[in-house]
Amino acid sequence: MNIFKTKKSLPPSYRPPLEAAEVIQLFTQLTLHQQAAMLRLISRNMTITIDGETYMGYEFDFNVDGAVITAEPTEEELD
Repeated sequence: MNIFKTKKSLPPSYRPPLEAAEVIQLFTQLTLHQQAAMLRLISRNMTITIDGETYMGYEFDFNVDGAVITAEPTEEELD
């Protein structure tokens, strides 16, 4: 028995990507607060067009309001 031998796991960047069904199944198990946190991360890669104006997703705050997630412009964007 070698006490120095440890089993190493692959870093996430080397693991095969999840299939769409696996991602959807994981997302359905998250709470609204966890889903809002995921939306904050995802929003960095999207643009939102409102009344002809284009905004980056990170310019919005995603918060839980009762049983839904709301997106509002950040305080800085209102000025």
